[in-house]
Amino acid sequence: MESKVSNGSGPQDERITNLLVFGFLQNCSDYNLHEELELLGHELPVPAYLKEDHDNELQTDGNRCSYFLDGGVRDSESQEEIIQDIARQLAQIGDRMDHSIHPGLVNNLAMQFMNVNLSEEDRRKHLAAVLEQAMQTYPKDMEKEKTMLMLAMLLAKKVADHTPSLLCDVFHTIMNLISQNLLTYVRNLVRNEMD
Repeated sequence: MESKVSNGSGPQDERITNLLVFGFLQNCSDYNLHEELELLGHELPVPAYLKEDHDNELQTDGNRCSYFLDGGVRDSESQEEIIQDIARQLAQIGDRMDHSIHPGLVNNLAMQFMNVNLSEEDRRKHLAAVLEQAMQTYPKDMEKEKTMLMLAMLLAKKVADHTPSLLCDVFHTIMNLISQNLLTYVRNLVRNEMD
């Protein structure tokens, strides 16, 4: 029997990360990916409370769940606003640092993403290696995890700007990288902003 190790990420973590990366890409000042982002937005999972109408759902105790659900929707909407605000802030930092990513790194990364023979894991490893290279050129005054998160999303944007058809692939690889390496930081970032 093969055992799997989980990093503890669940649907809520995936939703947060989706919103953060998608929001970052939308808020970058010089992106030309309107159509690609619109298509990606349709592909992303919609939160469960938007898919189903729970207002009249009868609970096992005979009560309706609308009171509980309305609070959950408000909390979720508030969380989404906070995530969008974090994405905006990171995009502003990314805009200022955009020019310092060497074009050769972006070209190399785009070429790797165009290689259909590479597995998702190989892409993630290559992205992580390029991210480490890019980290060497950035100021140390920002915390390491924040720099990694912002640079990972900035690399995704630059690869998609280079080759727009790669947006979905690079988005999913960034999501995997964040889930495996930066999920605790992202959770804490959102939690701290909500407090």
